[in-house]
Amino acid sequence: MTPALKYTLGRVGLFVACILVLLPVPLNIWVKLMVAVVASFALQFVVLRKWRLEMIGQVDEAMARRRQEKKRLRAALAGEDETDGGQGGEDPASR
Repeated sequence: MTPALKYTLGRVGLFVACILVLLPVPLNIWVKLMVAVVASFALQFVVLRKWRLEMIGQVDEAMARRRQEKKRLRAALAGEDETDGGQGGEDPASR
């Protein structure tokens, strides 16, 4: 299971748990939902810290891969050769 999916399901589960705790409380349903949203938001910082950090790591890795791919594609479009890093090879002016 990916860290993002695990974290998302954890947040939903935390929200549901907060709602279940508030069910016996004699309040309007909308008030219960609002309290559950605020409580689950606050609790997720403590309870789901490990999963949040795993998800952040996964997103950072994906962004680094995308940046590298973008850099590689720009170099290819500019006519630079990857093997020599654009140093030497055919002179662009001779094309």
